[in-house]
Amino acid sequence: MSADRISEYLTQFAQTRAQLMDQLRRVLVGQSEVIEQVLAAVFTRGHCLLVGVPGLAKTLMVSSMAQALDVGFKRVQFTPDLMPSDITGTTVLDENEDGRREFRFVQGPIFANIVLADEINRTPPKTQAALLEAMQERTVTVGQTTHKLPDPFFVIATQNPIEQEGTYPLPEAQLDRFMFNIKVDYPTLDEEKRIVSMTSKDETPEIQKVLSGKAIVNLQKLVRSVPVSDFVTEYVVKLVRATRPKDPSAPDFIQRMVDFGAGVRAGQYLVRAGQAFAAMDGRFTVSLDDIRKAALPVLRHRIGANFQAQAEGKTSDDIVLELLKVIGEPEPAKYVSGAKRKL
Repeated sequence: MSADRISEYLTQFAQTRAQLMDQLRRVLVGQSEVIEQVLAAVFTRGHCLLVGVPGLAKTLMVSSMAQALDVGFKRVQFTPDLMPSDITGTTVLDENEDGRREFRFVQGPIFANIVLADEINRTPPKTQAALLEAMQERTVTVGQTTHKLPDPFFVIATQNPIEQEGTYPLPEAQLDRFMFNIKVDYPTLDEEKRIVSMTSKDETPEIQKVLSGKAIVNLQKLVRSVPVSDFVTEYVVKLVRATRPKDPSAPDFIQRMVDFGAGVRAGQYLVRAGQAFAAMDGRFTVSLDDIRKAALPVLRHRIGANFQAQAEGKTSDDIVLELLKVIGEPEPAKYVSGAKRKL
């Protein structure tokens, strides 16, 4: 595909993104940054974890997005008694017209394009683990048979950060499967006034379809075609390696306040997020600002802040923001007489 053709498609992509935002604003007030991050995950085949107190329209956001994207949507309310088969599906014994009995697989709610795992930390680890294969391999294995999930496929989970009784914290291995850990914060004063005002009106805004599932798959391919320079790649690797306390490049505060840092998957997700942010803006290349924009949602759940950090009142967010200040840009390459060298 030529550069001119890609540039034309990216311009159309930016217009499509604007249409999506317009449709979502019919029912959602504020949360523009959250919506943008969720869309970035969708266009890079990633999964999201939405963390926020009850009543901040997390479920409404996901269901409205599913309507605008014109894809299959299933919502699963995670509870302590939920079983893995309630998510993946189960095998039942049927009797056909000839009187013969045979087993038939009944698909669970995981067989949808967008799966909302509501309050994912309220179900035991056995049921949480039912999502692992689906999120990574995009397949479901029941017995000796492996079933492919539809394309596109995304898991968007919600979690309440203040309720600890009767909850089961997600293990680090499963947290790492989520591309973004997105914090949904309280609305501003003006936004809250608009929200309360909207509830007094007996109106249900209609969300129009903007993208089909096939169009989303094509846009995912377009996002992957956005070039990433060696300069940006070097910065990503430098940033991720600096989160590891035993790495020689780690700053002193990382060695003091972090037990474990981000793995290789963090760098991959930073690059993909940068490609998505650039494409949604209609730009042909990824900038360092795109990487910095993705740093918090990608890294906050991949850094293990220790007791020393808690004693100093520091969270993983504070550590990532401090890291962005101290990690400098790589030295740009310079070409001299056909040879590339560092300045």
